[in-house]
Amino acid sequence: MITKKVSTASRKETITFAKALGELINEPITILLRGELAAGKTTFVQGLALGLEVTAKVSSPTFTIMKVYQGRLAIYHLDCYRLEGISQDLGFEEYLNDEGVCVIEWPDFITHLLPRECVEIELVVTGENCREITIKATGKVCEKIVEELP
Repeated sequence: MITKKVSTASRKETITFAKALGELINEPITILLRGELAAGKTTFVQGLALGLEVTAKVSSPTFTIMKVYQGRLAIYHLDCYRLEGISQDLGFEEYLNDEGVCVIEWPDFITHLLPRECVEIELVVTGENCREITIKATGKVCEKIVEELP
């Protein structure tokens, strides 16, 4: 496992950092996003999408559960916040095993589906626009990506 920490002082810096991550992704991976409400998870995905050459506007999937964006690789952006306590099969396994980047906000509500190899990102609010971002990578592909981050 590899761990890195980065501090950002603005929304723009968070987007720039996430874009750099997106530019390094060249094969399917799963990214788990953790953070309190309004910590910047969707902002992070917006930057990631820029790095993956997505041209569509990225917005929160809170009320739709999942949004799909096309770029160099497809992004499957899931928000599992409303799934706490739901045990029915929602078919997420197909996205976790697809040829895209599966980004999961609030992954702790679907732990039974999560892959062992992934990138875990936690955003912590440290000021009005400041964030501390902790990145942990498990697995050869994910570790290589995180090692290359600035």
